[in-house]
Amino acid sequence: MKKISCLWPALFVLLLPAGFAQKAITIDDCFTFFRFYPQGAPDYHFAPDGQHYFDDEEGGIVEYDLATGLRSRTVVDKSALSPVGEWDDYRFSNDLGKVLLRTNTQTVYRHSVLADYWVYDLATRTTTRLYDKGPVQFAVFSADGQKIAFVADNNLFYKDLAAGSGKIVQITTDGKKNAVINGLPDWVYEEEFSPVEGDGMVAAAWSPDGAKLAFLRFDESAVPKYPLTGYQSGLYPRYTDFKYPKVGAPNARVSAHVYELGSGQTTQALPGTQDQDLYLPRLKWTPDNLLCIYVLNRPQDQLTLALYDPAQKASGMLLTEIDPAYVDLEVCDNLVFLPGNRHFLWMSERDGHTHLYRLARQGADSTQTIVQLTRGDFDVTKFYGVDTASGKFYYQTASPTPMDRQVWEAPLQGGEPRLLTPGDGTHEATFSPSFEYYVLKRSDLNTPPSTDLCLRTGEVLRSLVKNDRVARSRREYGFSRIEFITVKAADSTDLNAWILKPRDFDPAKKHPVLFDIYGGPGSQTVKNEYNGYTGAWHQLLAQKGYIIVSVDNRGTGGRGRAFKKCTQLQLGKYETLDQTAAARQIGALPYVDPNRVGIWGWSFGGYLSSACVLKSADVFKMAMAVAPVTNWKWYDSAYTERFMHTTADNSTGYEDNSPINFAERLRGGNYLICHGISDDNVHWQQTVEMVNALVKANKQFETYFYPNRNHGIYGKNATRHLFTKLTNFVLDKL
Repeated sequence: MKKISCLWPALFVLLLPAGFAQKAITIDDCFTFFRFYPQGAPDYHFAPDGQHYFDDEEGGIVEYDLATGLRSRTVVDKSALSPVGEWDDYRFSNDLGKVLLRTNTQTVYRHSVLADYWVYDLATRTTTRLYDKGPVQFAVFSADGQKIAFVADNNLFYKDLAAGSGKIVQITTDGKKNAVINGLPDWVYEEEFSPVEGDGMVAAAWSPDGAKLAFLRFDESAVPKYPLTGYQSGLYPRYTDFKYPKVGAPNARVSAHVYELGSGQTTQALPGTQDQDLYLPRLKWTPDNLLCIYVLNRPQDQLTLALYDPAQKASGMLLTEIDPAYVDLEVCDNLVFLPGNRHFLWMSERDGHTHLYRLARQGADSTQTIVQLTRGDFDVTKFYGVDTASGKFYYQTASPTPMDRQVWEAPLQGGEPRLLTPGDGTHEATFSPSFEYYVLKRSDLNTPPSTDLCLRTGEVLRSLVKNDRVARSRREYGFSRIEFITVKAADSTDLNAWILKPRDFDPAKKHPVLFDIYGGPGSQTVKNEYNGYTGAWHQLLAQKGYIIVSVDNRGTGGRGRAFKKCTQLQLGKYETLDQTAAARQIGALPYVDPNRVGIWGWSFGGYLSSACVLKSADVFKMAMAVAPVTNWKWYDSAYTERFMHTTADNSTGYEDNSPINFAERLRGGNYLICHGISDDNVHWQQTVEMVNALVKANKQFETYFYPNRNHGIYGKNATRHLFTKLTNFVLDKL
C-alpha cells in the first residue's frame, strides 16, 4: 500500500490579461477528457548498443537513431506478425535475434498479467506461439536468447528455441491454485516486495551462462483464503477467492531452487528455509553464476544476502543488514556486482540517510572493505546504474530540498560528484545502456513536465515533449499557483507542506480548507513535481473558493531514516497528531474559517483522514476516506508487521491506532467512506466493519460502494462518478 517558513503573501494576486476570461473547470475536464494531464515521455526500448531505440509503428517494429531521432530501418515488418494480431508489449532477446510479443493480456493483480506470447525469429522470419495449451504468466529470454522460461498453471517451463527446436520442458509438476506456486510471487510478495519501478517482483531468473534457472516455490496451502464477489448481471454473483495472509496469519512457506538444464535436476538452494517463517524477496545471479538470495526475517529487521554455488551445492553469506526498526527493501534493492566479481554496490540507511556503498566480496583482495560513495544530509532516491567503461555511476537525490529531485554522476573510485540537473524541481532520468545518452523529464509544482534527450555531459540534444497544450489549458482556465510553506508538527518539528489558494483570493474573507493527504511510511505528497491528475481537481475546488493544503507528517520520506522510522510500532499516532497540529495552524490564519476545515485521502490517506476526523473532531469538520484501512489487524502481513509487528506483541499499538476503535467520537455525521467491493488490497471488509462500528455507536455517515472495482476504483465511469461525489460532499459539508 503500496503519498511554513512563510505563508503565501496575502495580497499576491496574479492578474489575468485584459479580455481573458477565466474558464470554469469541470469534473469532465479532470476525469473524462483529462484536459490537464500531461503527455508522458517516450517509453524507449533501447538497443543494446546504446545508440538506437525501437518503436512499434503501424503494427511493426522500427529502429531509430537515438541522437537524431531519424529512422534507421524496419526491424520487424507488420506482415510478419499477422498471426499475432494486436499486441501490447514486446521484448527483444539480447542478441536482437528474436522478439517476444504479448497479446490478449488480462490483469491478475497490481503487476501480474495472464497473456498469450508469440516469438518472432528475425533470421527465419517466422512467428510461433510460445505455448499452445493456453495463456501463461511471466515469460523471459535466457541471456543467449535461445530459451524462454514461463509459468503456466502455477508450474515453471522453458521452451528451447535453438535451431527451431520448439521443445518445451516442464520443470515443476506440483503447481496448483491456492496451494503451490512455482516461479511466480504470491499475492503479498507481488504487492509488498515488487520494485518501485518495473513489471513486478521476479520469482524466476536465468543464470548468466543460460545453463541454470533459479526459481522460488511458494507453498501457500496454510494461508487463509479471502473471498471476492463479482456482480455480472447474472442470476447469482460470481465468487472467487485467493490466498491473503493477514497480520499474524500463516505466510506462504517459500524455498529457492536451481534447475540445471544439462542434467534436468532441481536442487534446493537453502535447505530448511521452507520450514522457517522467512521472506525470500529477491533472486539475483552474480556474473560468475552464483545465486544471491535475499533472506528477510518476518519482523523485517534483518536482511541477509546468501550466496549459493550450484556447482558445489554450498552456501555462504555476502552481507547482513540490520535495522532496529525495519530494513527497507526499497532502499536495499540496488545490488550491483561490478566487473571482476571482486566488489558490489549496495544502498543502505546505516549513516542516517540513504546512501550508496562499495563493498568487497568475501575473499577479494581489498584493503578497504566498505567505501561510502555518496555522502550528505540528503537521501539517494534512485540508482540508475554503472557505466563500467568510464567507471562512473548515476543516481538521483532528494536535493537541494527534500521536495526536489536531482540527477548526479560520480566516479566509482571516489571523488567529487557532478550535478547533471541544476536547479529545483523534479528531475527523472532514463539512461541508455551505454550511458552516453539519457532521457530527462523535468517538472515542478506549477509547470507541466518537459522531456529532453541529453548527452551524459548534460547537453540537450533535442526536445521530446514540451506539453505546451497543458500549459495553454492551465492559462486558459486560470490555474492558481501552488506555494511551499512550513508548518510545525505536534513536537514542533518543521514539516513540509504546500498551499493552493483561489485565483481571486480575498484575504479579508474567511475561506474553507481541505487537507489532501497520504502520509504513509516513506511517501511524499509534498514534492516539487507536477500533478496532472488530482492536481486539476484541486484547482476546481480552488475556483469554488476553497484553500487546499497538503502536509508531509513525520514518517514520510526524503528526510532520512530517523524522520521516516519514528512511527515504528505506533503507525498512525504521530501522523494524526501532526496533521491535527497543521490544521490548527492553518485554521488560525486570518483568512481561514477554523470551523470549515476538512480532510481527505485514499488508502493510507483514507486511514489517516478517518483517524483525524475521529480523534480530532474539534479540528476537522469533515473527512472523506477512499479505500481506507480501519483496523490494522485486517491488512496484509508483510506491510503491517514491518511497521507494527503482530497483535500478539504490540496489542496496544493496534488498539490505539485503528479508527474502528474510535467510531463513537464522530461528530456531525460529516464522514464519507467509499470502497471498491472487489478490492484485493485493502479489503471491503475494512469499510464494512467500520460501518458496523458507526451504526453501533449510532453515528450518521455516508457511504459509496463500487461493485467489481479494485483498490483504484476505475473503469466504466467509476473515477468520474467517485470524484463527482467527493466534490459534492466538499461543497455540502464545508
